Amino acid sequence: MTATIIDGKAFAARIREQVATEVARVKAAGVTPGLAVVLVGEDPASAVYVRNKGKQTVEVGMESFEHRLPADTSEADLLALIAQLNADPAVHGILCQLPLPDHIDADKVLAAIDPAKDVDGFHISNVGLLATGQKAMVPCTPLGCLMMLRDHHGSLSGMDAVVLGRSNIVGKPMAQLLLGDSCTVTIAHSRTRNLADVVRRADIVVAAVGRPQMVPGDWIKPGATVIDVGINRIDAGVKDDGTPRTRLVGDVDFDSCAAVAGAITPVPGGVGPMTIACLLANTLTACCRAHGLDEPEGLTA
Repeated sequence: MTATIIDGKAFAARIREQVATEVARVKAAGVTPGLAVVLVGEDPASAVYVRNKGKQTVEVGMESFEHRLPADTSEADLLALIAQLNADPAVHGILCQLPLPDHIDADKVLAAIDPAKDVDGFHISNVGLLATGQKAMVPCTPLGCLMMLRDHHGSLSGMDAVVLGRSNIVGKPMAQLLLGDSCTVTIAHSRTRNLADVVRRADIVVAAVGRPQMVPGDWIKPGATVIDVGINRIDAGVKDDGTPRTRLVGDVDFDSCAAVAGAITPVPGGVGPMTIACLLANTLTACCRAHGLDEPEGLTA
């Protein structure tokens, strides 16, 4: 069996097109969705990510507000900016790029964001709403995974799902979303006994552990769908000029898993592109909720 490749890059492009269409509808009602992104310090990966977010925000017709603060910004000053953005009616989504410098309490900052503008879905209020099956802002990466699963399978009802990883950012909200779609859900982690056997019974495997190529093909049930959230950079020899060569891999061993699975997301080009697309979708959803407009279909859980 050769798995169907779930093309996250193409799927994300379709989501952005849908968002752009819906943004035009909202603008016709006199409102322009706005996303504010806050970056503290000069982390290179974060800077690239913020730049891409800003570019894609503008491309779908939204307002983009970037706040780049020096690394020595005080916690009080950052919290004051968050309060300002909470009160700004032009801002419908607020994202504070992590990681923050060590002297700033990230939990305190995330808790200060208005839950209605928390497009990352990390505020404790949104965590609680999601856990109890109520309307919430949903974390972007798990939402992107859910969208791809729904698109591939249609109904997920009754399917056996295993989520590898119990992080607050991916693992726990992913499990809640799958439960909401009537899957039978197991969260597996580093202390899970007989891990291979647990994974092997799953119709859906979501790997989000941050360990390169941890899941081999013989852990996968024939025909299962594998969603690989991991993004790991590993050594890949040296270039002609003698400098180190690296490549990106996921948390599953792609070749061996693709030989057994029914469908699989590649790395790169799978889950990754969906994260920003879902951030834009969340900003649009937040805008519609704030102004009492009809929410777009298919862009949230």
